[in-house]
Amino acid sequence: MAYVPHFVISPALLNEVERVAALRERIQSAAVDLAWIPALQKDTRTRNVHASTAIEGNPLTLDQVRALDDGRELSRAGARPKREVINCFAGLRYVEKNVMTETIRQDDVLELHRILAGEVMDQGEAGRYRMIGVRVGDYPPPPADAVSGLMFELLTWWNTAALKLSPMLSSAILHHRFESIHPFADGNGRTGRALALWELYRRGFDTHHIFSVDEFYWEDRPRYYAALDAVRHAGDDLSGWLEYCAEGLRTTLTRAWLRIQTIQGGASGAQKLALRPRQEQLLHLLRDHGSMAPNEIWSALSVSRQGAMDLLRPLIAAGLVEKVGGAKTGHYVLKNV
Repeated sequence: MAYVPHFVISPALLNEVERVAALRERIQSAAVDLAWIPALQKDTRTRNVHASTAIEGNPLTLDQVRALDDGRELSRAGARPKREVINCFAGLRYVEKNVMTETIRQDDVLELHRILAGEVMDQGEAGRYRMIGVRVGDYPPPPADAVSGLMFELLTWWNTAALKLSPMLSSAILHHRFESIHPFADGNGRTGRALALWELYRRGFDTHHIFSVDEFYWEDRPRYYAALDAVRHAGDDLSGWLEYCAEGLRTTLTRAWLRIQTIQGGASGAQKLALRPRQEQLLHLLRDHGSMAPNEIWSALSVSRQGAMDLLRPLIAAGLVEKVGGAKTGHYVLKNV
């Protein structure tokens, strides 16, 4: 039996898709032939690894993940969290290396899982479909003896019918269907998100590999899991899930654009800036509000006045933010975004 996803293109989904397309075009135009792309790719890969492993409970911070990628030793981190992160870096590099693969086969999926789950499986074997029944919350995935056939159907769809859809949609559909089948005893989340990213890469959606949608999932994990589960309660209608994933892409691309502006500002000024999470939050606040007074900023971020200024100064130096108005009436606005 062929796999046929069920969904409708709602006005909300269409609006998100149009906004994503506009953002993508802006980013692709800005990113051509710029010397800082490798640095942005490295930062994106680190954020992706941190987010995808953190979703599954890995305790390492973004800075610790970055340190591991740089080859620095983490004396206080446990062996398993470090192995999960190292595996995830290797998995992303496998996806990037095979981005031009035209036909994805079961062996490719098994190899990706072997890389991601090696030495960190609680049950089952890395690189082999499960031989046991499993549960995901109150959801019982298909029995083990059905997994191989269901994966064959999914891969057949991925390599044929999916090509007729926008990669924004096919990536989200692939992600959800893989998680529904739950083909492995462990490590399905990391593998499913890596496959979804692989689809975006191989279809040319993110040719520079400079954004990480997994950050969106990680920042509100309950909503991520609820969106996955809602499809089952909607009779396998994927429409709501597609809207959620499109929102995630739009949020992610907005952040990528802010990072591009940050690097461009650093390239023309005295410094290059790696955005901290609260600085990204601040930039989004300024984008949404247009301008903010100092007290509004530290109140919204739940930081002290000095903490707010420590966040603002590098952004001002990089040419991303400027202060307008007088000493008592001044407020902060975005520049060049």
